[in-house]
Parts: sequence; structure tokens; C-alpha cells
Amino acid sequence: MNARTEQRPQHPWRARLFKIIFEADTPAGKGFDLVLIVVILLSVVTIMLDSVAALRLRYGGWLYALEWLFTILFTIEYVLRLLCVGRPVRYAVSFFGVVDLLAILPTYVSLLVYGTRYLAVVRILRVLRIFRILKLGQHVQEAGEIRAALYASRRRILVFVSFVLTLVVIIGALMYWIEEVADSGFTSIPRSMYWAIVTLTTVGYGDISPQTPLGQFLASLVMILGYSIIAVPVGIVTAEWSRTGALAPPPRRTGARRPPPSTRTCPDCTAEGHDPDARYGKFCGAKL
Repeated sequence: MNARTEQRPQHPWRARLFKIIFEADTPAGKGFDLVLIVVILLSVVTIMLDSVAALRLRYGGWLYALEWLFTILFTIEYVLRLLCVGRPVRYAVSFFGVVDLLAILPTYVSLLVYGTRYLAVVRILRVLRIFRILKLGQHVQEAGEIRAALYASRRRILVFVSFVLTLVVIIGALMYWIEEVADSGFTSIPRSMYWAIVTLTTVGYGDISPQTPLGQFLASLVMILGYSIIAVPVGIVTAEWSRTGALAPPPRRTGARRPPPSTRTCPDCTAEGHDPDARYGKFCGAKL
């Protein structure tokens, strides 16, 4: 093993803490994740209840205290996660690392900016860890395939979005020119572009609508065009997904049973997806 893949030795308490926090194959790890998910749900419910004026007026003090209690608990947990991993910075910039940080920041920022603590509902994303507990690793892999297809299609999607934005500007300018004299709400080109976006996406708020026959005719064309535009990005991603083989039929079953998904996590880079009998991480080479 070269210097790049060498792993600094872990103290026993760090190794034990890592297994509890990052893995769910042991009773302690599974229990920790279950308790964590319950606390996350309770904290989100607390934030939602605090947004109700009648409840905030009557129980505002209790709800505020509960929110800070949950935030302190999540802060301690976040610090422990950074302490027990081999590469704290790598975990901090990972998806779950960023979500863990965003779960606690809004409450602290609310001391300076009023109301930002309600943004802490983003911590509901942490419930995604339930995939690990329920052994749904294959679903996480499928989500990764979709993400890969989206990434591979990014250039074509960018071209498509550029075309749609160009179309929105043209339609907005036309509708502003047509409806300006009718006093129907198209007071500027940007506002007309807003109407074009709402119409193309088939949302149809109805707050602005054309009144002239020519404007209604243009609106009809935009509505029909909207249905075809919605299907284009779906087709782009599906074609890329098919090309990479993600939609290929599953292999035939054989007599050998597939090993159950494992939540074994690399203590150095926190990557998952290792085989149950693996001795080294498949991504960084650190000893498991």
C-alpha cells in the first residue's frame, strides 16, 4: 500500500464510535440510526408546529426550547462524526456532511437573522439514512444510476434550456406588444416572460391572461407547445440511461444467492458499498 492509501491508526474509542454512528450492521449502530431518525422527525414536527401562529402564541416558549435542544444534540452528533472519521474534511463536503451542517446552521443564524430557523426543515433529508437501516442499498445504487444519467445528459439539457429561455424571451416580447394596449396585465416584457414560463410549463396560475383575439391565439400555440417541451428532457435522460445499460433487463437468477447489502463504511473516506467480506476500502484502499 502506498503513502496515499495509508490510514492513520484509530484509537479504540474512535473505532467503536465509528461503527455506532456510520454503520447499521450492529445492534448499537442500528439503534443509533433509529433513534436519530425519530429525533429528526420530532425536530421537523417542532419547526412545523412553531410556524402555526395559534400554537406559537400558546406554546412558543416550549417549542423554541425544544428546537434549541434538538440543535444542540445535532451539533454534538456532527462533531462526533468529524472526530471519528479519518478524513473529516472529505466527510464535511460530502452530501450527508453538507446536509448535517445545514441541519444545525439555520438555528444559529436565527440569532442574527430572524426567521431563518424555519429553514432547518432541511434536516428532513437526513431521514434518507433509513435506506441503510432497511438494507435498501440496491435502491441507493439505482439512484446513483439516475444521477449518472443526468450528469451525462447535462450538455444536451443545457442546450435545451437555452433554447427554452430564448423562446420565453421571444414569446414574452410578442405578448407584451400584442396586449399592451388591452391593459390586461402585460405591463412589461419581464412580466410577459413570467406568463410565458407559467404557460409553457402548463402551470397556468391565471393571474395574467390575454384579452385580445391575437393574444389568445398566441397563448393557444404556447399551451400546445408546452406539452411537447415537457417531454424533451425526459426523453434525453431516458435515452442516456438506456445507452449506459441502466435499463437493461436484470440477469437471470442462478442457484447462488446474492449476499445481502452491507452498510460497512470506510473509516477513512466514509464510502459505503463494500462487500461483507472486504478487508480494504474499494475507493481509497484503507483498511476496514
